[in-house]
Amino acid sequence: MRFQEIGQQLRAYRLESGLRAEEIAARLGVSRAALYRYEKGEVIKLDTIQRLAELLKISPLSLLGIGVEYYQRPVGYFERVRQLEETADQMLQVDGPICYLTTTDNYDLALAAAYDEIAQQAGADAPALRTNTEQVLGIMAARKRMYGMRRPGIIALMPAGRVRSFLENGVAAGLLLSERVRRQCREVAAAEVEHIAGLMESEPMGLQFGLLLNSEPSSSFKLLRARDRASLAVNPFRADTHPAVPTGVAMITAADEAIASHQRVAEAQWREAMKGAAAAAQLRQMVATHRPR
Repeated sequence: MRFQEIGQQLRAYRLESGLRAEEIAARLGVSRAALYRYEKGEVIKLDTIQRLAELLKISPLSLLGIGVEYYQRPVGYFERVRQLEETADQMLQVDGPICYLTTTDNYDLALAAAYDEIAQQAGADAPALRTNTEQVLGIMAARKRMYGMRRPGIIALMPAGRVRSFLENGVAAGLLLSERVRRQCREVAAAEVEHIAGLMESEPMGLQFGLLLNSEPSSSFKLLRARDRASLAVNPFRADTHPAVPTGVAMITAADEAIASHQRVAEAQWREAMKGAAAAAQLRQMVATHRPR
């Protein structure tokens, strides 16, 4: 058994469950320190895996890295993706409207401002909501720091329709925000699309963007390839999804057939995508059309 991977998945599923580490440790009959050691890759018995799976309401096979992992909350999914990105040498994503790992700090600031305003409106639920959003923002920031240190190769395909929607509605599009914060989110969206246009023109090593003008993918997914393993993450959660808003079920698998099928789809869309200076010009035209007034 790969105890390091079991520990990583245990942490992701713990965050997914919404249970505190103290609660899980108490129900399991171990110390919190022991639970954290399991999450760091310490040897764990099969009967302990069975009891953990029952507590977390998942299949024991999921903790063992066999089969498909499912996540209903952004925090669990983002944590699992963070773990996979730590060892990935190449990432290929069909998603949009942006590639989170290449966004600027202003994107995170706008997202934090939107989350903070929602928490202010939550009344008695505000403390729990702030805890959830702080978890997600912390995980996202860790993902970006890791990318900055490792610089794995990224190929990102962005559907034009999603880019237009991003420019129209801004960061955190699904949240009911004040006009002041909504305007800030639209301005940041325009700046991020401009940033992508600049990356398309400069073509930094290991980073490629493609703009899909004529096709709108029916799903968002990411292929992550490490030296000894490939994983597929099918993702209903945008980077700016609010932690308290369920929008679907994310799935992660290492099944060869699933990876090969999604690879073929991505390769076909990459061939059709607009790239380089032409794509950058198209993005700037979109920004000019939708720029906040």
